[in-house]
Amino acid sequence: MTSPKKIIDVRPWAGEPSDLLVEDGRITQVLPAGGGAARDEPGVIDGRGRIALPSFTDAHAHLDSTRLGLPFRPHTAGPGLEGLIENDRANWRSAEASVSERATHTLGRTIASGATAVRSHAQVDTESGLDRLHGVLAAREAHQDRATVQVVAFPQAGIVRDRGTADLLADALASGADLVGGIDPCGLDRDPVEHLDIVFGLAERHQTGLDLHLHEEGELGAFTLGLVFDRVRALSMRGKVTISHAFALATSQAPRVEELVTQLAELDIALTTIAPSGRRTLPLELLAEHRVRVGLGQDGIRDYWSPFGDGDILGRTWQLAFTNQLRRDEHIERCVALATVGGRAVLAGGGVGAAWTAAAPEPRGLAQGDAADLVLLSGETVTSAVMDRPQDRVVIRQGRVVAEDGVLV
Repeated sequence: MTSPKKIIDVRPWAGEPSDLLVEDGRITQVLPAGGGAARDEPGVIDGRGRIALPSFTDAHAHLDSTRLGLPFRPHTAGPGLEGLIENDRANWRSAEASVSERATHTLGRTIASGATAVRSHAQVDTESGLDRLHGVLAAREAHQDRATVQVVAFPQAGIVRDRGTADLLADALASGADLVGGIDPCGLDRDPVEHLDIVFGLAERHQTGLDLHLHEEGELGAFTLGLVFDRVRALSMRGKVTISHAFALATSQAPRVEELVTQLAELDIALTTIAPSGRRTLPLELLAEHRVRVGLGQDGIRDYWSPFGDGDILGRTWQLAFTNQLRRDEHIERCVALATVGGRAVLAGGGVGAAWTAAAPEPRGLAQGDAADLVLLSGETVTSAVMDRPQDRVVIRQGRVVAEDGVLV
């Protein structure tokens, strides 16, 4: 058992000034500020009146392809999804630093910006073998005291069209990957039955979760979701599956979307979004009504897919509010909840509940019994902090400061 600690003079969700008592990495009490602890007392973290939020969760990253911190590289991909995939495959080995160095740097920037939980995909295919997976696993080990990192063995180039990948996915799960991934069973692999049989079979045999990229739109994506629903029911995998992107929910007719969301809720299938614009925005209000677990991620970060991304989930939270054209404080705060406790619920798996919804009781992730994983940042309100994205942040994991003012501790 660790010694009790105090985090004093903070405003949970920009509320009343409070002191948090922490023991064994969890909040044991939330008290009015001024409980008598001296600011220089051992074990005291002085919040100096900052807003306290649950730390951010990057629920969808690709640390194996990042170039953050390296010289800027012009975008060279051809059109479409396959053009992006092949551009990455053709160039990742020529980067100025190894996968482990790049992933470790970007993961460090993500933590320093306020995240203490990350789910990263790592490409596994017949060209790269397990090299990229090992690089992300090395980054996870380098930051193991600062963040919880889940790694998905991700067949980005397909499984059916890249024979041999199925065996490599099994090897990846045996080598330390936490989940098995999949991608566009119809649109990319053009054999949804075999693709889904392989990834669900691996998840069942290895007793892991599954995180499926689904860029497929409209009825094609809805068809794939139906096949996923069938397998979740047949294999009793309720609460163990995540769908990333889920563009079918943004590109189908309203009655069809309602039907799909109802089944997502019934089977406790989680979703992740990267805050896309235009016609690919998820129906967040409907998902909240059905209490579907939803997390926010950065996707690629300055990589061979796009020049965007900087490791800051608070910035991506701003993007989520902007692309959804949200203006009211309560709606923007819901984006913050999605980026914090919502992502935690995705990583934790089934049975956690969608803590980011409007029905969730305050203070959402800062109550007695919650993990003492926090980010402290300046601002009058939560919405003002999203708009201003202050850099003077304190990042706390299990009651210990792991980064301050953008610098890892």
